[in-house]
Amino acid sequence: MSVRLLFDRFDDIRKRIDIGDVRQAGDIPGYDDGAAVVPHGNWTALSEKEAERLRPAADTLPSMMVELVSQDLPAFTSDDLPGRLDAATALDPLAGRWPRRRLACAASRPGQLTSTEDSTTGHRIGLHVDNFDQQPYSTRQDGRRRLCLNLGPGTRYLLVGDLDIKKICRALGCDQDEYYPHTDDLRRYVAEGHPLRCLRIRLDPGEGYIAPTEFLPHDGSTSDAQTWSLAAFWLG
Repeated sequence: MSVRLLFDRFDDIRKRIDIGDVRQAGDIPGYDDGAAVVPHGNWTALSEKEAERLRPAADTLPSMMVELVSQDLPAFTSDDLPGRLDAATALDPLAGRWPRRRLACAASRPGQLTSTEDSTTGHRIGLHVDNFDQQPYSTRQDGRRRLCLNLGPGTRYLLVGDLDIKKICRALGCDQDEYYPHTDDLRRYVAEGHPLRCLRIRLDPGEGYIAPTEFLPHDGSTSDAQTWSLAAFWLG
């Protein structure tokens, strides 16, 4: 595994993280094309042994880690979307640890296998890598991480692939220093039958993550949620 998850004790994440396989979307309605990578759905609870394999090594850069975080939220009424948007604007994320300039907010209805949509088509794109910093292969691990907080009212999930995009590109022979990794590389990797697994991390309201979204394939999900939720994002 190349994904690295920062945690103290296994009891802190027990029953909060599942692991499973991925597949291509094929003819699932709502996806931009059949090549989009989505969870297979064969989730099993992450074991303590598997969790220990996710721990960062002593020399792992913070920019390559996934960290789970929490934030106190204002009281909302259950259907108060405007109030949640206002709260996201006013939040000082993690008590000054993170830049206050919010990147975006996204409201998601329950039951979505993955949540990110292509704004030009309205179709979902599946697991993907971000490209805000446009780092080439040689320095891809140096991109800024992204903070996401679930503002509720429903539960959300972070989906994250267990291999980083550099290892994926290396397997495809696209490991030239000047090459720019892309979501299409992830799709080709899966289409060619290379192994990739996916973590599903539950985020209740007030919980979130700091993750290298330019380095690790990822997306959000509301697959088992009972109601909609709003996610707020800040770029590190």
